[in-house]
Amino acid sequence: MEKKGSLELLKAMARPNDVQDRGVVTVIGKDRVGIIAGVAKVLADQNVNIADITQTVMRDLFTMNMIVDFSKMRCSFHELSKLLEEEAKKLGVKIYIHKEEVFRFMHTI
Repeated sequence: MEKKGSLELLKAMARPNDVQDRGVVTVIGKDRVGIIAGVAKVLADQNVNIADITQTVMRDLFTMNMIVDFSKMRCSFHELSKLLEEEAKKLGVKIYIHKEEVFRFMHTI
């Protein structure tokens, strides 16, 4: 039986098969009307499904986390990232997007 190196083992642990087509989107900023709608429109326009969503407003600070499904996405991950960056500027918020397997790997180490 062949031994796996530490890095390969960590990658295997951090990458369940069901996360390869999913991502994590985080939005942070001053609360205002239209944040959810703006982000959801960018995702919908690229055929990215929102699988799960949570959002909170604390005083005037808006935070939102989404698990999204890329399996039928019409553009590349890089293009989606750029579109969300443009929307973030319009909305006056910060938007971070990661592939779920990368997100899980970052939090495994």
